[in-house]
Amino acid sequence: MHFVKKEPSEKRLDFITKLKKNKILRVPGAYNPLTAKLIEEIGYDAVYVSGGVMANDLGFPDIGLTSLEDVSTRSYLISRVTNLPTIVDIDTGFKSCEKTIQVFEEFGITAVHIEDQIELKRCGHLDNKELISTEQMVKKIKECVHAKQDENFKIIARSDAKSVEGIDKMIDRCKAYIDAGAEIIFPEALENEKDFEKVRKHLDCYLLANMTEFGKSKLFNYKELENFGYNIVIYPVTTQRLAMKNVEDGLRNIYENGHQNNIIDKMQTRKRLYELVEYEKYNELDEKIYNFDTKGHE
Repeated sequence: MHFVKKEPSEKRLDFITKLKKNKILRVPGAYNPLTAKLIEEIGYDAVYVSGGVMANDLGFPDIGLTSLEDVSTRSYLISRVTNLPTIVDIDTGFKSCEKTIQVFEEFGITAVHIEDQIELKRCGHLDNKELISTEQMVKKIKECVHAKQDENFKIIARSDAKSVEGIDKMIDRCKAYIDAGAEIIFPEALENEKDFEKVRKHLDCYLLANMTEFGKSKLFNYKELENFGYNIVIYPVTTQRLAMKNVEDGLRNIYENGHQNNIIDKMQTRKRLYELVEYEKYNELDEKIYNFDTKGHE
């Protein structure tokens, strides 16, 4: 049971409305549902689910080892606890683009992005990536567009071609992806101002910027990206990196010192956790149900 009121169709309309305002949407990644609730509470525009984060959370590298079931199930659990739109990374489409789109749309997701790497893909900010042909990617995009039932469910095309074929050929690919039906383009691993500005100059569509840490891209302020003409910025791995660094430091501290007394101040309190999971709302609902049942048996 949860207290989310918006239907998936409403979230998709919200996403479109936000895009049309021409203000860049800030979208952090959520590696679990509780993080999605925090993203919404702080005031961000949407929630992002990274394929790399899903793989890492399962203990795997991001090389195409996760399944449709792995990513779709976690994405559903994340999206259902928030009224924000949820954007999901579907890697290369999990073998059947048609089935993949049907599953994610049914699970209430707002938008997905599919990339032009081979099935045994690599993280977008690593070298030695291999691409499928433009024609193969166009076929995938058309299959995705054809498979969706809600016209407001958005297909985002990600291109990893910049570091493989160069930025000009990547732009040519993206134009073909737009013609195939992609409404948002995700140019991966752009490096500097010139790259971001050049892509904007040559593409007439919504653009997504990836501000992942420790990658090829300079980390711009969202206002700078907005000035470049970008419509969405994602921070895909940030929350997982923050969490895992603190978890690792805390576990080492307890192991070395035998207690957690000196790291209590680094922990979320019970009170704050209960606020985030809306403990009191559930309590009140239980009381209402209990009282109703009692009266019904008098």
